[in-house]
Amino acid sequence: QGQLVESGGGLVQAGGSLRLSCAASGRTFARYTKGWFRQAPGKGREFVAAITWSGGTTYYADAVKGRFTISRDNAKITVYLQMTSLKPEATPVYYCAAVATPYFSAGIYNPSEYKNWGQGTQVTASS
Repeated sequence: QGQLVESGGGLVQAGGSLRLSCAASGRTFARYTKGWFRQAPGKGREFVAAITWSGGTTYYADAVKGRFTISRDNAKITVYLQMTSLKPEATPVYYCAAVATPYFSAGIYNPSEYKNWGQGTQVTASS
């Protein structure tokens, strides 16, 4: 089956930066688009960013455009989310996920399209 394992979350001051990593374990998830989602307490899971397998095209939620950057290593196995200018919002858990399409589709914004998820990593920006 394979797993996705997130790391890099933690506590940072508002305005600070963190880099999250998502490593594939047990399989490479070749030809899968990878995405980052977040979920605050009591709220639904929302799209943050995605990077396609083919071409490495990136997509972002409006709320994070210009502040977050999604990228991957040359082997296309590990995906990163560089977060800057973090806001003191409710403490969301960030999840890495993979969807079985190498190209863009409208489904990459929809968490229900992703069948493979990591365990999540919490990010807290203190004010």
